[in-house]
Amino acid sequence: MPGSIRRVRLRSLAKINLDLRILHKSADGFHELRTIFHTISLADILEVEYETARRTKITLDDPAAIPGNLVIRAAEVCLSALRVNARVHFRLKKKIPMGGGLGGGSSNAAAVLLALPALSGKALPIETRLQLAAGLGSDVPFFLVGGAAVGIGRGTELYPLPDLSREPLLVVSPGLHVSTAQAYAALGRGLIFPDSSRVIENFEAVVWALEQPRSAASVTAANDFESSVFRQHPQLDQIRAKLDAVSSGARMTGSGSAIFALFRSVEQRKHAEQVLARDRAFANCRVTRSVLVNRSSYRRMWQRQLSFQD
Repeated sequence: MPGSIRRVRLRSLAKINLDLRILHKSADGFHELRTIFHTISLADILEVEYETARRTKITLDDPAAIPGNLVIRAAEVCLSALRVNARVHFRLKKKIPMGGGLGGGSSNAAAVLLALPALSGKALPIETRLQLAAGLGSDVPFFLVGGAAVGIGRGTELYPLPDLSREPLLVVSPGLHVSTAQAYAALGRGLIFPDSSRVIENFEAVVWALEQPRSAASVTAANDFESSVFRQHPQLDQIRAKLDAVSSGARMTGSGSAIFALFRSVEQRKHAEQVLARDRAFANCRVTRSVLVNRSSYRRMWQRQLSFQD
């Protein structure tokens, strides 16, 4: 018998890679990597209507018309794991720029894995959710955790880090499409990567540095994709350099094309915005204010979002 309709409105946060190192290529075609993820306040909005039904029906209202949207796939595997039939309707309002390395699609998928068990009133062990998430995409498991976390392998093996300060940042989205496959290929990593030990040592130094002042803005980090992507898109290198000059550090996130700049204060960010507003290099870019969202805040957000009543 059909049940009552439950509705929930979710904020699905973006992420940045505070640090990203690419190692050797594995036999399965994927690359071994080391990264530090962090959630930020920039978010999509996902509205969900859930009703128990005799047969499962999943629909999505997506004005962006994203091909192969992970929301549908996540709902299918989640309902199957829960062993329930339901009518589920999603409305997705995209605010996270697509194709920028900010993890919007992965975040949406994780939001579904978090929401449907609560809406159905059935428990789904975290181990099962993580397994489902890894099957949907390399970044999806991270959004079940949030805050700061080290990701290794394909990024699905996660090690949470202590909460960092809620520091402000700017996210600059130039609107360029960067092919992740081409970015990997241009790095030229093979099954053997002679510099692995050095790269891992440099990465570990960044992790240790973050754990001391708990400040992302005070740590010098890197993104290995910048070397290959900036050769293909020199304008991104120009944007990063100009952001670096007015911030506490600017880097590309993921394989691009979004670039973020960290600040030690809101006043420093405001000054940077004034400088960028006069720079023609940013005329066609989307510049968005955001802040780092640590794990404690991320968990409280999800507790609030899923504390609904019939």
